[in-house]
Amino acid sequence: MTNVAEEVTRLERGIRRWPLRRLAAAAGLALCGLWIAACGGKSSSSASGASSASSSTTSSSAAATPSNAIRIGILSDCAGDFGAWYNADIGGAQAYFIAHNGAKPNGPVPSNGITGGTIAGHPIKIVGYGCADDTAAKALSEVRRLVEADKAQIVIGPLSGDEGIAVANYSKTQPGLTFINGTSGAQDTTLKVRSPNFYRFNGDGAQWSAGVGDVAYRKLGWRHAVVIMDDYAFGWTSAAGFIADFCADGGTVTRIYPPLGTTDYSSYISQIPQKFDGLFSAVGGTGTLDFLKQYTQSRGAFKKNTLAGNIFLGDPAVLAAVHAADVGALVGQPTNEDTSSANAAAYISALKQAYPAPTTSLPKPGTLAGLASSVFTVNYYMAAWALDKALTAVHGDLSNGQAALHAALAKTTLPDAPYGPVTLDQNRQAIVDNYIADVTTTGGTPGIHTIYTVPGVTQAFGGTFTPTTPSPGRGQPVCQKRALPWQGKEQSISVH
Repeated sequence: MTNVAEEVTRLERGIRRWPLRRLAAAAGLALCGLWIAACGGKSSSSASGASSASSSTTSSSAAATPSNAIRIGILSDCAGDFGAWYNADIGGAQAYFIAHNGAKPNGPVPSNGITGGTIAGHPIKIVGYGCADDTAAKALSEVRRLVEADKAQIVIGPLSGDEGIAVANYSKTQPGLTFINGTSGAQDTTLKVRSPNFYRFNGDGAQWSAGVGDVAYRKLGWRHAVVIMDDYAFGWTSAAGFIADFCADGGTVTRIYPPLGTTDYSSYISQIPQKFDGLFSAVGGTGTLDFLKQYTQSRGAFKKNTLAGNIFLGDPAVLAAVHAADVGALVGQPTNEDTSSANAAAYISALKQAYPAPTTSLPKPGTLAGLASSVFTVNYYMAAWALDKALTAVHGDLSNGQAALHAALAKTTLPDAPYGPVTLDQNRQAIVDNYIADVTTTGGTPGIHTIYTVPGVTQAFGGTFTPTTPSPGRGQPVCQKRALPWQGKEQSISVH
């Protein structure tokens, strides 16, 4: 049998063959500058911020950590295209522990850390924060540090697509530990890797696009769509959902693949045909703003009902920065800003309770509650919630290679989740409700209004994706007509 060291070496060799994007430290600094000190936070041991995330916390904190503590590491991005959401991720997870487990924040910035709190009578100990940069190699390095140096028993994270695949593969080398996804949304993470100790309580990127292509075809009259996607695992997955959905009705697509981290989109905009019915954007992070701005500068504003996109077109941080001329879009996402449900209200109240003060460490900047509808915040919150629920069910038992916890997590459901119930399938992948929203501008201010819902979307996507079908990627999935469960059946919520 291959031992752990050999398996990790194999993973690292494989990751080095993956196409890595331009993610130097300068890019992370530029991103922080864009979002006004988004990577801020104090440097300490168990409450390390981005500046100290690469150092071990074990030696300084072990003596003060009770032997029965639940040792948790949180893995996010403090650099790269998603570094601005570093504290939004950490804050989502810790807000749950603060609101429900008695933990206390060490300061207004989530990366200041937390102290106190218990789960099933066991003290909560955040042993460290992983500081990745949206590359698989860095995520693997950071998760190894959290596990092998900081002695985390449970890891919450990561954020991005390639990272999720790397961490899921790494989790197979650590069968006695537990890994709960943060918000990464590549399909392969659970559908192909299928690690028995990796759990994802959020949808993947394809699930988050369910229904968008169908609405574009049936309601907006699109027949030929341009799909522009970041050229990596999440961009492919997010676009795959739209392509499968749109082509299922009989639509055709043109695909364009800018690398993640692109700042000059001119050569990719030039590939867009002069005539098309609509464009679906699966460009994420800061690239969303760059692409929209450069497109409108060179081609003019999008005509009404000709733009759609993935979660980034609806993210509160993006809406706060986007210009009025850039909005007017159909968006697929797992959150519902218009809901008045008690579940969503309780979640927002928890965020306000945990981190009430405005801070420039958040991407808007503002309060954590202002990012309640961001997947970066809610998915880390639900990961912590699922962990608390499963640990409570097994009375904090981490013995026998955490077997009891693994079994409990596989059966854990979140019927009271903020934006719809969450259950897991046989691959420990979430089944979720998806929402289709309209991004509009009122008085120069962009806003988002939910108009349709697609309940209970599975990763199989109506039989489109299986463990043996080709992974989302360049040219995948193929564009073909087929039947999907929700075709013409999206549930109307309101009309704006």
